[in-house]
Amino acid sequence: MPELSRGPAQSVVGSPGTPVQVKGRWRQLSLLGGTMLVDSTEASLVSSLFPLIRQSLGVSLGALGTLTAASKIVGVFTGPFWVWAAQRWSRKSVLVVATGLWGLWGVAAGFSQNFTQLLVLYTVLAAGYAAANPIITELIGDLFGSSSRGRAIGFVYGAISLAGAVIGPLKGQLAGVDEGWRWGLWGIGGFNILLGIALLIWFRDPGRGASEQQLADLDRTTREAVSKLSWDKAFSLLKIRSLVILLVSRLLSGHLLVGTFGVVFLVDVYGFSTQRASLVILPFGVGYFLGTLLGGFAVDRVSRRNPRSGPVAVLQAAQFVFAVFAYFGTQFRYDSILVFGALFALIGTAQGMNPSINRPMVMAITPPELRGAAFALYASIAEAIAWAGYSLGAGFLADTVGLRVVFLWVLVVLMLVNGLFLTLLYRPYAVDTARVQEELDTRRRDVLADPR
Repeated sequence: MPELSRGPAQSVVGSPGTPVQVKGRWRQLSLLGGTMLVDSTEASLVSSLFPLIRQSLGVSLGALGTLTAASKIVGVFTGPFWVWAAQRWSRKSVLVVATGLWGLWGVAAGFSQNFTQLLVLYTVLAAGYAAANPIITELIGDLFGSSSRGRAIGFVYGAISLAGAVIGPLKGQLAGVDEGWRWGLWGIGGFNILLGIALLIWFRDPGRGASEQQLADLDRTTREAVSKLSWDKAFSLLKIRSLVILLVSRLLSGHLLVGTFGVVFLVDVYGFSTQRASLVILPFGVGYFLGTLLGGFAVDRVSRRNPRSGPVAVLQAAQFVFAVFAYFGTQFRYDSILVFGALFALIGTAQGMNPSINRPMVMAITPPELRGAAFALYASIAEAIAWAGYSLGAGFLADTVGLRVVFLWVLVVLMLVNGLFLTLLYRPYAVDTARVQEELDTRRRDVLADPR
């Protein structure tokens, strides 16, 4: 029988069978959210200010694809490494180093004298930031119980979206400063170092399983021992047909290209200045935030009425809607940046619907102990590969056929194909969701039958 503990290391209130609350969880969440915000800001800085980098270092548009692809590909390998390191040592120490003090590499990148130096330093920077998403997402699950995790995740990603939308135009104003892209890297890198120090001083890791009703009263050592993931369990994810289809759909998600090339597109294709083109980042970010709310409301509503096929229909519709908005927002010339801003807001809304729909779907088709691994496979690997592939391909193709043609095929045609492909998900999703519910019912019966 495992030892029970209510000691201070656990920092929870409640008892088995009642909702559990980790003390200071919102304060801890604010620290984690700030870290993710700064990481995402620095990651997008190169895309936003690439016109300046292109002029300063004398590179072609293909260089942007190379930078983005390198930063995503390196995360495919270093993301799992950081997760392993967090298991081996501690999640706090990994976050302090990989997403905080790692900002030193951003400062160093600001001193780059040629494209090769920038590519190497920016890739090393991205290698550290790959730790943020899987580890912070896991920590949110330990800080908040099942009844409040959605609210917590919505707070983090919504705040990041809105803050990024405000910061985006401000980054664009660096175009009016001599070598402004360097100042951006120096500033964000320095701020990340400060956040790393704040994490070191104030962040408290509650331990794995701290917010689970069934585990909260166990001592931390026991909780973490029963929370380990084996290779056999991880590989069993590939036997879930619905997850495989969702992974392929993620690889077909051409809308990821908007965040990388959106500003450059308006500069190169329609002749806006970098400062004016950067203004669309604000409505796009606001639209994305509203899309997460709309997608969450829609998937919750259809899940109550038709849990086996409703979420699939909503996800499929989101792909079609995005393709329509992207067509009108990228394939026609409008004289005013305000028109593009309105259309980018609609594009952002359609894109923002996806995470609040597909994340609950992944949860519905996987048992609780495999969800972390499923999201690592879905977001850290599949999404990174897709983002890198589209960015690299678009960067080089744009030099040949132009960004307007690339956007037509990737943002419009490919997204229509993605929507049609999701038709294959209806039957497997119904089967897999039913299987998970049956498995959880079986576990409950087994526990009630064995009082030990």
